[in-house]
Amino acid sequence: MSSSTLASSSTEVPLAPPSVSPGRRAWQRFRRNRLGFVSLVVFSVLVVASLFAEALSNDKPLLVRYEGQFYLPLLRDYPETTFGGDFATPADYLDPYIRERLTTGGNWAVYPPNPYGPRTLNYFASQPNPAAPSGENLLGTDDRGRDLLAQLVYGFRVSVLFGLALTVIGVLLGVLTGAIQGYFGGKTDLAFQRFIEIWGSMPELYLLIIFSAVFAPSVALLLLLLSLFGWMGLSDYVRAEFLRNRQMDYVRAARALGVGNGRIMWRHILPNSMTPVVTFLPFRMSAAILALTSLDFLGLGVPPGTPSLGELLSQGKANLDAWWISLSTFGVLVVTLLLLTFMGDALRDALDPRKAAA
Repeated sequence: MSSSTLASSSTEVPLAPPSVSPGRRAWQRFRRNRLGFVSLVVFSVLVVASLFAEALSNDKPLLVRYEGQFYLPLLRDYPETTFGGDFATPADYLDPYIRERLTTGGNWAVYPPNPYGPRTLNYFASQPNPAAPSGENLLGTDDRGRDLLAQLVYGFRVSVLFGLALTVIGVLLGVLTGAIQGYFGGKTDLAFQRFIEIWGSMPELYLLIIFSAVFAPSVALLLLLLSLFGWMGLSDYVRAEFLRNRQMDYVRAARALGVGNGRIMWRHILPNSMTPVVTFLPFRMSAAILALTSLDFLGLGVPPGTPSLGELLSQGKANLDAWWISLSTFGVLVVTLLLLTFMGDALRDALDPRKAAA
């Protein structure tokens, strides 16, 4: 080997490992938390499956072939006369006569795995309501004869979507108000703090009772009322982050360069203040689901007839001998809250700067 080759090899500098973004490092730490990552996967699967609840639990077939023609009862209502019935009313696909017409003479129908909808009454049940779990109703029926499994599937979807909507609105309002308080400070911060003290002292439950008595109950009204009070807790954390970050050198440099306040808040301070926002997302969603369940249990929640976990818990309290109602509903609620809690703990550990440094 020549001396020039030795000289060149001795002066070579080893390549540095490729840099990893902070977000990717946080995601890697989150994945290493097996319990939190598995909880995220399971919760995502349950939410996606609930979005297709009509295809999983419904009293209408997914596809019907009758006398050489195909029908989609899930998308369109057909009269009973279409399938050889006597009346022009919408067909009852649980009627033994209609089911016989759809399964004989070369005809066939593809039913969902659970052939009951959230409002379907099992008129042909062999037991009085509430009926215990059986091969006909896997989790039994409630006191009105509705299939409990269908109620839980649709009630889970309503709770999760409501909790997600309430969380998004609360985060937007909390980040906006906290950013304004923390960045401008002074009289602006003082005025907001006095307003939050007055607004937070208002009796939220009494307002819900009054509005539910004056207006017709609806999911939109409930979401609006809860959103008016759900932003204050997060606002304090965002305010503290903005108060700390607005004194940093990069913010002062941006001001010296003539960058506007809105651009500084959006492009510079907000990305460095999102740790408490992201960390509290699963816990805020858990609180929103619990709030909806509690209001439904008290009769102040969603309109009557809407699938609801709180309404099922109220039925379980009124029918203590029907243990399957309380047990199954409580199980769904506990599993949902546990998954969100495990996700929140894993997310908090992944974004913890002390553990990131370690």
